[in-house]
Amino acid sequence: MDNDRKIIDIDIENLKNFKPPNFSKKSILIGLAVVLGLIVVFGSFYQIQPEEVGVVLRFGKYVRKTDPGLHLKIPIAENVLKVQVQRQLKEEFGFRTVAANNVRSQFSERRFVDESLMLTGDLNVAVVEWIVQYRVTDPYNYLFKVRNRTETFRNMTEAMMRQTIGDRTVTEVLTIGRQEIEVTVQEKLQELCNQYEIGINIDQVVLQDVNPPDPVKPSWDEVNQAQQQRDRLINEARAEYNEVIPRARGEAQQQILQAEGYSVDRVNRAEGDAARFRVLQAAYRKAPQVTRQRMYLETMQKILPEYGGKLILDSSADGVLPLLPMDTFKTLTTGVAAGNSPAQRTGGVQ
Repeated sequence: MDNDRKIIDIDIENLKNFKPPNFSKKSILIGLAVVLGLIVVFGSFYQIQPEEVGVVLRFGKYVRKTDPGLHLKIPIAENVLKVQVQRQLKEEFGFRTVAANNVRSQFSERRFVDESLMLTGDLNVAVVEWIVQYRVTDPYNYLFKVRNRTETFRNMTEAMMRQTIGDRTVTEVLTIGRQEIEVTVQEKLQELCNQYEIGINIDQVVLQDVNPPDPVKPSWDEVNQAQQQRDRLINEARAEYNEVIPRARGEAQQQILQAEGYSVDRVNRAEGDAARFRVLQAAYRKAPQVTRQRMYLETMQKILPEYGGKLILDSSADGVLPLLPMDTFKTLTTGVAAGNSPAQRTGGVQ
């Protein structure tokens, strides 16, 4: 045999003569009393933390809820389940957080394709990762109304997300429809939780990451670039449209207003001239000779200043030749015939 092994000889005869120590009944009772006392002392008190609610069960049946603090219960007969009602809980879908810290969180390398891969309304595929944040509002319903509550809640959440994603196009899911999807899923999931009486209030649904599947990512990026270029060209065209069209409309409106103003002016002038003519006609009918004389004088008042030379004769004069300087009058007549202005004409006979 090896040197490391030791041989132990047991004397069977000595074991036959072995007798256990003789305890008295008093000692046994004292020991039982001590054990029972310890059970009563340590099993009667329990502590509920500030963010928890205690649910007390008596032989497995719900009897009461207890608030944070130190409480008593019946040892052995009553059991306490602690439920966190103030802390915000969360469930992750499509990914798992291995370690969370303030600097950088670490995520599992496993791909949860069975949760994240979804079919959109236009028969495209998107990889959706999201988080559901919730609180327990009814500890009794949370513990006893639904069996396998965590798994049931996850199935409910996944069903609502798939239904919402299936009602939208892949472009909405990946770009502009994220916020609407979050709100819709939150509302539908809350309605389902109320229907199932699961005792949960949904605080928030957050889409962490939404991407096309890896095999089609390059094609999707090219499509996005084309769409961005299209949107840029459309925006540039709209900017030019907004610059040119309003200016043209303003100029057209200005022309219309000017034409309307000219029309009103001409109409008013014509109506004024017509009214003036009617007044003159009425006055002429009342005194034709006076009106003719006044019109003659007014006409001569306008015409005579145009001529530099004026000739005023007495009605009793027999002729004008002795008084008329022919050379000067000839110059004046030639200037008038040539169309010279009164300012260019000089001389005259009074």
